[in-house]
Amino acid sequence: MKEFFNKFTLVFQDSVLRKRILFTLLALVLFRALSAVPISGIDTGRLAQFFSNNQFLGLLNIFSGGGLSQLSIVMLGVSPYITGSIIMQLLTIMSPKLKAMYQEDGEAGRRKFAQYGRILTVPLALLQGYSFIKILETQQVIVGLSGIELITNLIVITAGSVLLMWIGELVSEYGIGNGISLIIFAGIVAALPTQIG
Repeated sequence: MKEFFNKFTLVFQDSVLRKRILFTLLALVLFRALSAVPISGIDTGRLAQFFSNNQFLGLLNIFSGGGLSQLSIVMLGVSPYITGSIIMQLLTIMSPKLKAMYQEDGEAGRRKFAQYGRILTVPLALLQGYSFIKILETQQVIVGLSGIELITNLIVITAGSVLLMWIGELVSEYGIGNGISLIIFAGIVAALPTQIG
């Protein structure tokens, strides 16, 4: 136990490590704050009833950090980015050109490959956001949206997902650990007290 406390104090004596830890904590606080900002046109009573009756959406809500149950601007979490990364990995099997870029072109090829995954995140976020909005409209959780309101909500939801992807990459670069994994972990941990209760 004494060794643990000695290492713990060493962490805060190292200024570089302290800055990395504080940056990571600040990014996670920002993520939690964004998950409390709702999109427009929500019937909160129906929303709570809908989520209490649907265990699958409850599971998705855990991975979005509670953003889905509040229909926040980051309700999709980082799932479009993860889906885009998986699709890109699967495409390396089908496309020799992509496989060569990822495996043989070195660091520059991997950066370009990751950039394609980021670009793929945007249409995936639009598709997932549209699907969620339409499902919730049919359940009358979201009051009938006009075309402009639907487009505005889609843009906001997509921007929220891209913002989380960017925060995750900043944490990977300037913080501690894999930023995307930490965002997923923070979402799960934030939902634990509610789930236990």
